[in-house]
Amino acid sequence: MGPVRSLLLLIDLQRAFCEPDGSMASQGRPIETMRAAARHCQALAVQARASGVPVAWTRMMLKPDYSDGGMITRLRPGIMKVGGLRAGTPDVELCSLVAAQPDDLIVDKPRHSSMYGTKLEDILRQGRIDRVVVGGVTTSMCVETTVRDLAQRDYEVVVIEDACGFRRAAPCRVPGRHEVRLRARAAAECRRSGAQGRAADRR
Repeated sequence: MGPVRSLLLLIDLQRAFCEPDGSMASQGRPIETMRAAARHCQALAVQARASGVPVAWTRMMLKPDYSDGGMITRLRPGIMKVGGLRAGTPDVELCSLVAAQPDDLIVDKPRHSSMYGTKLEDILRQGRIDRVVVGGVTTSMCVETTVRDLAQRDYEVVVIEDACGFRRAAPCRVPGRHEVRLRARAAAECRRSGAQGRAADRR
């Protein structure tokens, strides 16, 4: 067997989720943990490139008229009310805390999973990737859904917990939900790492 080939997958570090003028903050949702995750993800990206590990960034977006919104816009009509996640708008661009480089890969997606309706699976196959190292936002939605889909396709998945951000919608939410999600995924389908600096070494 040859060496394990890794890819760093950084999920949805967009203005929508990580900027004060983004669509999530516009709906009154706290974004501090997501901004912290973005900073960790940027550091991971720098280290990964230095180690020869390819970097891919995902961006969640919907058609400008939301005709492809499906259950997302039905369950979360607030997105449409503030004009969030519309393709071609600043809301879907990567936030100011991260910087994709020319050799990085950009994967646009219409759903929580980075595998649904995207080119990511082709990228992984063409690159002969065995292991996907994951960070991004939000822990309980796009990160978790992507991790599960990768695991179901038999990729080894490593989640960098310092580089994941959880959206707290209201004070009444269950404390520690971010940690619960990470533990559930680790038990079922992936490995966790709290040492974000080690991700690029997983080659």
